[in-house]
Amino acid sequence: MRIIRFLFLTTAASALMVPALVTAEAPPSAPSNDTVSTGVARARDPLDSATSTSVLHEEDIERLGARGVGDLLRDVPGLRSDAAGGEGNGTLTVRGLPAASSGAKFIQVQEDGLPVLEFGDIFGAAGIDLVRTDLTLSQVEVIRGGSASTFASNSPGGVINFISKTGEVQGGAVALSSGLDYRSSRADVTYGGPLGDGWRFQAGGFFRQGQGPRRTGYDAQRGGQFKVNVTHDLGSGHVRLYGKYLNDRTPFYDVVPFFYGGTEDRPKLTRIKGFDALHDALASRYLRDFLLLDRRNNVISADLRDGQHLRERAVGVEAQFDLGGWLVQERLRYSGVDGVVTVPFTSAYSEINDGVDEITKAFDRSVGGRAVYASGPLSGRTIVSSRANPLNGNGLSAAVVMLYLPIHSYDDVTNEVRISRLLDVGTGELTVTGGLYTARQTIDRDSAWVTMLTDLRGHGNSALTDVVANSGRRLTDHGVLLYLNAFDPPLRRSVQTDNAINAPFASLNYQVGKISIGGSVRYDRGSAVGRTWGPDGAGRLPEIPLDINRDGKVSTPEERVQSTDVLAPAPVNYRYHYLSYSSGITYRVIEPLAVFARYSRGARTPATRLLFHGELYADGSLRDGSAAVNSVRQAEAGAKYRGETVALNVTGFWATTFDDNYDQIRDRPIQRDYVAKGLELEGSLHVGVIGLRGGATYTDAKIDKDYLNPRLNGHVPRAQPKLLFQASPEIDLSRVAFGATFIGATKSFAQEENRLIIPAFVTTNAFLEVRPAGRLRVIVNASNLFDTVALGGLDAPSSPSADSQGVEGTPLVGARPLTGRTISATVRLDF
Repeated sequence: MRIIRFLFLTTAASALMVPALVTAEAPPSAPSNDTVSTGVARARDPLDSATSTSVLHEEDIERLGARGVGDLLRDVPGLRSDAAGGEGNGTLTVRGLPAASSGAKFIQVQEDGLPVLEFGDIFGAAGIDLVRTDLTLSQVEVIRGGSASTFASNSPGGVINFISKTGEVQGGAVALSSGLDYRSSRADVTYGGPLGDGWRFQAGGFFRQGQGPRRTGYDAQRGGQFKVNVTHDLGSGHVRLYGKYLNDRTPFYDVVPFFYGGTEDRPKLTRIKGFDALHDALASRYLRDFLLLDRRNNVISADLRDGQHLRERAVGVEAQFDLGGWLVQERLRYSGVDGVVTVPFTSAYSEINDGVDEITKAFDRSVGGRAVYASGPLSGRTIVSSRANPLNGNGLSAAVVMLYLPIHSYDDVTNEVRISRLLDVGTGELTVTGGLYTARQTIDRDSAWVTMLTDLRGHGNSALTDVVANSGRRLTDHGVLLYLNAFDPPLRRSVQTDNAINAPFASLNYQVGKISIGGSVRYDRGSAVGRTWGPDGAGRLPEIPLDINRDGKVSTPEERVQSTDVLAPAPVNYRYHYLSYSSGITYRVIEPLAVFARYSRGARTPATRLLFHGELYADGSLRDGSAAVNSVRQAEAGAKYRGETVALNVTGFWATTFDDNYDQIRDRPIQRDYVAKGLELEGSLHVGVIGLRGGATYTDAKIDKDYLNPRLNGHVPRAQPKLLFQASPEIDLSRVAFGATFIGATKSFAQEENRLIIPAFVTTNAFLEVRPAGRLRVIVNASNLFDTVALGGLDAPSSPSADSQGVEGTPLVGARPLTGRTISATVRLDF
């Protein structure tokens, strides 16, 4: 890392000397409402680009009232964003490309033109998990398909670029927000403008604290970020230095139980009593601390209050100037990322007496026992529950698997240098672009697990429970059932790798009259070097007896403590390469109307998803080189219309994908070919005080070939609805504005077995904005206004079995619902 930091410092220093080299004029790089700069060689009018582009402006983001970035991106056509887990560990994909695991595998998430993390699906913290929206954000540009394959690495599906304000406009703003029906408060501030002599700046950030959108019984949200940039405008470009500090803690919401009824194709899910699946969380004031072993097998204490606690320290430099008629652009950023993820990750539920019987049979080979509170105000008291008087109104207990994932380093350094020139060729203009992208991504983290027992009570009051056999033998230890993952024992793992990417790229775009023809190519060469600790060749991990709590005796759970064989790491040492290309044509039929077509081939590498399931030889090399290259081929064609009051984009798409992946939830490797085709609509209407924007995406996707389970051939990928849609009507008067956003999805399958259905849903967000004075605004936002049960997924592939039952034998099913209704108010003053 010393070499990398030296490279950063020398590049930054050289950028500051750019004014001496500048001799001619070049356009500024600030985005505008009429141009996009993401996924193209130069910022240009979207009507002249054969790409599908969406832009969310600051006002759109403010009025939507999203409770996180994943929730915000639900409002973008073509994207499928699962925000059921809160602000972390979500799933994001585009146009039917597979989402077999968490994260954004086929999408690159960027801030100001460079990736936040090189791989969008690193377990524990994907790129989207490090992004926050605040008053320093100017707009969000989303490119789907098309040139994203060649203007960014690991991005065959698209690029989402969060673009910061850079001080073009003098002034600032301060905003104070508070939940009206949930406990959380937030303060935002930003200020920017000219400094004189060609200098300008922008600075700002936010801080928040509170319980968060769901009830945990403690402050699960705490932290914020600060961003600053300083720009020196030159006669022919600019030089910009910027920094970001993020230190934020957010909760993660695990699968919660519903009573199951109906049939697999028409399931009826009912919320249980005493625990609101849309407003309560598994974590509670009485379920916080637990003991386990770290990477070196030392006993440590973890705290669920940490949640997803991420820290990022980023510094960057951006320069743009004209050199002998060539436009030169240089971007370099170093990000130091660390933190810890301590969350309930997987859970199973049963009627509490049935759970006691199962545990006594498994661990004491006896029948019968009793449950005892192990924490909370009733600690030590025997739990009594019956059909006539069920515990907490639901009679349920939960076996909750706690994940402790320390992130030692996700440090990332990226550099991109790009040169382009506009040439007069014949009667048209030829844009020539070439560049080199380099990245170094460190992945150094552990994952350790403990399985604990709790009751199920709302408002952050769930308590730990112990099980005592009729013989008097205590089978649990202060709520701990096992010092490992009860459902997937081999998941204790550690990764320590350095990942390198070098990617030259080039493009040509020729515009003559009404026609623009372009093509681009990118060649990625990558490597991963390091080591891992995890299951041995038989899929086992060492299990040792250990007195973890130091009470002088080895309890039943302490007889099997999963540990790490620190002296037997497995090497990682492989290389890969792939070629990406894209070609498109645009015809400007008339000034407001253009039609386009594009064909692209891109790819990405699975990074950590290649590890632990037989993809590597004993020396760390790849058994099959194709496993490291997950390719995507896409064709798209469409039309774009932009009038004074109406804008409409229509795009037909087709894609084939190879996905080599790993599903943590069901502990299984995945190797599949997918195919997807469909139609995407996006439009807006503005007539007087009335505005409407929205979109819809129809997708017909299927598993074309499953290499490990051929029975899934022809099945629809999990959680992939045929239709996703968004509609945002609003009325904007001189002193008052109000509107709503409707986001919906038709039914989909819970898993690839295509048996159990996820019901269709429509959620409603609403806002009311009052402007009592010229620079003062009061905004009230409601998210999921009607408290709709909108499921991001169901864990069961089919109807739940008789082994998973609540009171009166009612089956239970684990689901991931979006958070229910939350209402917040914001007072904003612009100055």
